[in-house]
Parts: sequence; structure tokens; C-alpha cells
Amino acid sequence: MEMRVPTSVVLESLLQDATDRVTLNWIVDRLQARSFGIVILLIALVALLPGTSPFMAILLVIPAVQMILARPAPVLPRVIAARSISTARLAPLVKRVARVLKWMERVVRPRWRTPFEATKRVVGVVILLLGATFLMPIPFVHILPTLVIMLLAFAFLEEDGVLLCLALVAAVISLSAMGVVVWGAIEASLFL
Repeated sequence: MEMRVPTSVVLESLLQDATDRVTLNWIVDRLQARSFGIVILLIALVALLPGTSPFMAILLVIPAVQMILARPAPVLPRVIAARSISTARLAPLVKRVARVLKWMERVVRPRWRTPFEATKRVVGVVILLLGATFLMPIPFVHILPTLVIMLLAFAFLEEDGVLLCLALVAAVISLSAMGVVVWGAIEASLFL
């Protein structure tokens, strides 16, 4: 059985291979199977910023659908994929993310491994459903689904079946809560 390299180490190795400027497409190519998790994690992080959740919901559709279709890596729209980033600006972000991941990797590790393709499809469906809740016109309603998406992405990245099970339970709770909110809004509108 091959030894799995932690995601933090994979991210740090990106910087060693980088030239002066890199594109998002270059990053996705280097991350291969882990690129879905990283892309989804980054989208979820941006979705926490005020006012960005509707745009991030649309962006989440791309990797989620590609996960459902069992693509080997996400294919981003050319406008996004071709954008170049200076390695000098990317390095501090990668180092910060790697530091946080190292802290989390003390607890999260590959265990209860599941069939990768089946897991990828299930995670894609759940992320698509959670991303749809970002479009609800209620303030701060996207925070819980965003945190659950981040948990799913990290569990998927580290192939941690225990964390994935917990994240899926959290997803069911989040989607149920959103269902109650929508039902309450419908009921309230009937009385107006």
C-alpha cells in the first residue's frame, strides 16, 4: 500500500515547481486528483465573504457537475483558468493554507477509505445541493452550507472516511434546515 502524501506537502511542492507567474490551469494540472478538493475549498472560502455567495454558487456548479461526471480533474472556464498569478503573491497564501492544513492533518488522515469514483460522485451531488442554498435571498443563510462544503472538501482531499461521514451528516442537517426555512417562507407568503 503506497504512502499518501498530505495535502499540505503537495501544496508546498507547488511553489518549488512554479515559475514567476502561474495560471489556475497550471495549478489544477499539478494537483491532479486533489484539484477538486482544493478548487471547492477555495470557492467556499471566498463564499464566506459578504455578497459573494450568489457568484460562488454559480462557480460551485462547475466542479460539482464534473465530480458527478467522474472527470479526473476540474476543467475551469478559460477566462478563469488562463488568469495568471504572480508566484510572489501566491506563495504567502499557499504557506498560510499549508500551515492550517498541517494543523488539521494531525487529526484528519486517510481512514475508512471508500471507492474514490463513487465517493467523488456523491460528494459532487451534495456540494451541488448545498451550493444551491447560496442563492436563497436571506442574509447569512449561506454560512452553514459553506462550512459544510469546506468540511466535505477537506474530507475528500485527505480521503478521510470518518470525516466524510460526519460532513455528510452535517450536509443532511444543513439541507434540512434550509428546507425548513424555505417551507416557512412559503407558509408566510400564503398568509400575506
